[in-house]
Amino acid sequence: MTRTGAPETIGNVVARKMTDEHKAALAKGREQGRAVREYLAALEQERKPGRPVDRKSIEAKLPEIQSRIDAEPDPAKRVELIQKRLDLEERLVELGEAPDMEALEKGFIDAAAEYSERKGITYPAWREAGVPAAVLKQAGIKRTRRTTPA
Repeated sequence: MTRTGAPETIGNVVARKMTDEHKAALAKGREQGRAVREYLAALEQERKPGRPVDRKSIEAKLPEIQSRIDAEPDPAKRVELIQKRLDLEERLVELGEAPDMEALEKGFIDAAAEYSERKGITYPAWREAGVPAAVLKQAGIKRTRRTTPA
């Protein structure tokens, strides 16, 4: 507002203050979007092709590979084994950073219904993205088809 009480203008646009309710709604939308993105990203990580590898099996292989490195007389084979050991160690680090799927799923369940309604995302779209049917049911997203206007 100017000193005369008239709203300020920027060019031809009247500058308005954002209400606390509007700010809260924007913050809620950002939180919901973050919950949905993080859950979908974690689902994509889980669906990597190949046999799942756990921490114990990698930790068991490391001493074996190190003993093979120590005993290998051929320098070319030794460097290949060293690389294999480094790859396994890197994989251990990745496994250590595994997301907490339970917490991500809960966040998704809390946010998905409103997010879906606001963004117009249907049950089939979520399923194609890899979200399990049980999770969608918990989120309150119904198995409906979108009807196209005639």
